[in-house]
Amino acid sequence: METGNLLIDAQAAFARQRRRRRVDQVVSWVRRNDVARLTSLDDALGSTPPGLRRRTGLEAIDLASIVGTAEPTKARVFDARFRVPESSRKRWENLWLATRRGQAIPPISVFRIGDVHYVDDGHHRVSVANALGMAAIDAEVTELAT
Repeated sequence: METGNLLIDAQAAFARQRRRRRVDQVVSWVRRNDVARLTSLDDALGSTPPGLRRRTGLEAIDLASIVGTAEPTKARVFDARFRVPESSRKRWENLWLATRRGQAIPPISVFRIGDVHYVDDGHHRVSVANALGMAAIDAEVTELAT
């Protein structure tokens, strides 16, 4: 529920994302599963180095097609749904506010393998887009041939 005060709404949205992340962690622990971690592009490629790279340019991509990250360090910070840790609160809230105000947000940068995408730059923007229930996001796409 929104209050009409964007700052309070941003803080509430961040708190919701943090609660959902903690609940998923507890459920995972109870079920004795690993916490749903963000997939790394390195894991997806395995020992096969990417072949040809082809920039396809700016396009709107389906948020559901984003399955991981090209940065191994981000795979440890973000969960599988791109929810952020507490340390990212200020950055996340500022992006949420900018998006809600209709300010221009730079496109993210992704690698495409088949029909799925791995974020190279823009992890927080993906997190905010997911939290706002957006279906697509603008991205600079580079296709990788494996």
